Amino acid sequence: MINNTNEIISFDDTETAFSYKNNSELAKAHLLFTLMNNNALVRIATRLTPWAIRSGLPVKGLVRKTIFSQFCGGESLEQTNAVIDILSKHGVGVILDYGVEGKEEEAEFEKATQAFINSMIFAGKHSNIPFVSVKLTGLTSFSLLERVSNKETLTGLDQTQWEKAKDRLNRIADVASEHGVSLMIDAEESWIQNAIDWLCEEMMIRFNTKRAVVINTIQLYRHDRLQYLKEAYSRLAAYPIIQGYKLVRGAYMEKERRRAADLGYASPIQPNKEQCDRDYNLAIDFCMQHLDRVLVCIASHNEYSNKYAAEKAVKQHIERNHRHLHFSQLLGMSDNITFNLAKAGFNITKYLPYGPVGDVIPYLMRRAQENTSVAGQTGRELSLIRKERKRRKKTH
Repeated sequence: MINNTNEIISFDDTETAFSYKNNSELAKAHLLFTLMNNNALVRIATRLTPWAIRSGLPVKGLVRKTIFSQFCGGESLEQTNAVIDILSKHGVGVILDYGVEGKEEEAEFEKATQAFINSMIFAGKHSNIPFVSVKLTGLTSFSLLERVSNKETLTGLDQTQWEKAKDRLNRIADVASEHGVSLMIDAEESWIQNAIDWLCEEMMIRFNTKRAVVINTIQLYRHDRLQYLKEAYSRLAAYPIIQGYKLVRGAYMEKERRRAADLGYASPIQPNKEQCDRDYNLAIDFCMQHLDRVLVCIASHNEYSNKYAAEKAVKQHIERNHRHLHFSQLLGMSDNITFNLAKAGFNITKYLPYGPVGDVIPYLMRRAQENTSVAGQTGRELSLIRKERKRRKKTH
């Protein structure tokens, strides 16, 4: 049932949040988040697990049954169907993510390109997969992106590799356009982000004439990204296109601060969380002011930001399922936000990584670390799961 427009959206309804999980699945999630609530255990596990996989120790089965099943959709595209179908029944879409982090070799870049193309074709066959995530470092070398970002003079080989990178991304976008899917290009480290931005803007002009086929990602934990968003909008407003932006807080904070300190330059990271939150919500304001020309995906686990955007839409009489207004959270996290937004009639997706267990270990280790480093995240997940388990015991 859709809430009346004068109702405030609540993220405390655990019956809705966990309606897609049976009792045993809920118990498993409870155990997993209890373990992840132990910082020392997470530190040890995130160091030992990748080593154990590389050493050929028989730990894949354990990983598959625990953290993998919580945060990943399957080991292949076909295996994701089960999760996709469950989410679809609850009004939740999917952002597909080929979670394998490629090696810096031409053959690997081509392999990743084909995997992204396969994802686009697969997504085109499912009405609830509007987006596929693409990471540019999966298509070309990190060092080349850094040289392009710094506007260094490129060698002949560099120029050839850069043209290949652009060709790979264009091939992916061609297939996305043909199959009615959009590609979300991930934000990465600040020192390679310029190249990604330039490429995104170039591709938006080419592909976004009828809809937002190409979507850039804005990391608001950087103090300069709200300004970039506004400047990019102004630059691209000269073209008859639909711009696309996914708003995130960011994933490389410690790495960014460490590099800035090591190399002696000013950190690009916000001075505090309050400033990050402020810029994030101002970015929501900016994008929602321009929904006629901008598709925005509010990709956040912050309850206030999600509630702020949802209530803003209601107050401004913006359709909840407006084709340019989307929300998203990671699979396995913040179900209280995802499923309550879905129930309220908003466009909502889960970010769904897939790939062989051994290959998605870096992604899974980051999820474990993220849950311990984000203040209160694991505790919040645990309290919601406990609340729902208690509710179910009372009703049976």
